[in-house]
Amino acid sequence: MHPAGDDGGSYGLVRESARSRDPLELPVLVLNRLYEPVRITSARRAFVLLYAGSARAIDETGELHDFARWRELPVRAGLDDPLRIVRGELRVPRVLYLRRYGRSRRPAIRLTRRNVMLRDDHQCQYCGRRPAARDLNIDHVMPRSRGGEDSWTNLVTACRPCNRRKGHRTPGEAAMPLLRPAAMPRWSLAAQLILGVPAMYAEWTAYLEPT
Repeated sequence: MHPAGDDGGSYGLVRESARSRDPLELPVLVLNRLYEPVRITSARRAFVLLYAGSARAIDETGELHDFARWRELPVRAGLDDPLRIVRGELRVPRVLYLRRYGRSRRPAIRLTRRNVMLRDDHQCQYCGRRPAARDLNIDHVMPRSRGGEDSWTNLVTACRPCNRRKGHRTPGEAAMPLLRPAAMPRWSLAAQLILGVPAMYAEWTAYLEPT
């Protein structure tokens, strides 16, 4: 449920230190007015929305703060990311609440090399091995030279030896059956939002549904 009595589960995120990053580039989880996650933005953009009154920052207890109230919150040593300002330090928000935005959003899952490997758990779909990422390729199940397209159902992760062995043949012709059929991943909205985010915070867990 949502904290502080608001309408809003648990998603096992591990918080990582981001002290070496520019505080204004840190990720902030954005919620619509129904407390549903809609995107990840930068702290820079979050402060703009907060200062303009379009959003409220949510603290670790679930309480909403406008910019004036947020500016007065203390920066907790070892727990918060500080932004240095003229008057000292300002706490970088982790979660932002949009006051008037009510639409839900499901980001499209982009067909990329990285996402194909994530779908396949960095495992060769022919032999089952998991070598280092640099030793993995993306293979066309139906070879491109024979009309095979770039699609979720025709691209799989393959180790270099299997990729060379299969060559310009189909899995059937090469006697190399796939471990599982290639398909579009069915990641949750939460999983899609946090893909590639370098810092994930405990404050996000109440708003991200389990996969």
